[in-house]
Amino acid sequence: MSALTAELTLKDYRLTPAQVPPTVAEALEPAEKAELFDRIQRLLAEQDATLVAHYYTAAELQELAEATGGYVSDSLDMARFGSECRSSTLVVAGVRFMGETAKILNPEKRVLMPDLAADCSLDLGCPADEFTAFCDQHPDRTVVVYANTSAAVKARSDWVATSGIALDLVRHLAERGEKLIWAPDRHLGAYVQRETGVDMLLWNGACVVHEAFKADGLKQLRVEHPEALVLVHPESPLDVIAQADLVGSTTALVKAVRELSASTFIVATDNGLFHKMQQAAPDKILLEAPIVGKGATCVSCAHCPWMAMNGLQNLARVLENGNNEITINAAIRERAAMPIRRLLDFARQRQRVVLGNNDA
Repeated sequence: MSALTAELTLKDYRLTPAQVPPTVAEALEPAEKAELFDRIQRLLAEQDATLVAHYYTAAELQELAEATGGYVSDSLDMARFGSECRSSTLVVAGVRFMGETAKILNPEKRVLMPDLAADCSLDLGCPADEFTAFCDQHPDRTVVVYANTSAAVKARSDWVATSGIALDLVRHLAERGEKLIWAPDRHLGAYVQRETGVDMLLWNGACVVHEAFKADGLKQLRVEHPEALVLVHPESPLDVIAQADLVGSTTALVKAVRELSASTFIVATDNGLFHKMQQAAPDKILLEAPIVGKGATCVSCAHCPWMAMNGLQNLARVLENGNNEITINAAIRERAAMPIRRLLDFARQRQRVVLGNNDA
């Protein structure tokens, strides 16, 4: 079965607009924000806890993490930082699979999240039982899953990949003569397949944020800003990627804004990353890639609604009451750790800093 045939015959696991919650930003008065900052800092110190936040969370959470000795990055790098820090508790501001990844790599630590309902369209679009059944139908194929998946899906995989190392990893596996199953992001999978020519069966899922970017709208914005460079995350559709001056992971996009000489950038990724980009290059102009155009529906409006569930208020509450602890079945956790460790070993062998190159 060809990859194209597999994609066309596989059930559509992309979420519909009705399955996506509204994006609700936390609104705080300056005095309330200051009081919450002080309270959370005190609670973190009292509970020997460290806050790690994803690039796509609110600027206030990123600022708080950095101000309290925590960390802001992608999910695997957040987990690695957690395993290296001495705190007995990790508080993960992000989406649920990130908390799970932190727990997988740090089983001895208590891992809390502001909201356990903070999910991910890629994770939701790859149910472990259905994915396992699909893999079982193709036992001759190596299973590679994106980091944006549940612990149970990782436990069924042979490798975990990040956007920053996906091309190198897939080429490496192809050199060993392996045919692949790729899940869950169909756009990242299609990009990797196009660049490598590797035989891959693609799971039919997508990120609601990145899938919304529209090629025709981007083309028009480029006409209006001919001086701008276009930066695109590879979870975007191929016709959007085709217009990119640079395709890369979250970390790669931040680096591009900081290091490239252009003064203006059109950015196709979650607009939560703009905070880190503006920190890295405060003099640069950042424009959101369009989500308008033919067939457009503002499902996420360029910001993950599940990331928006993280806020200062529920962060303070979880530190006060100890709820929302991540727990994972021990057998699943041990199996899920294997493909993650395999990725880390591969990255070290390639002498690459892959842990700053994931996205979700």
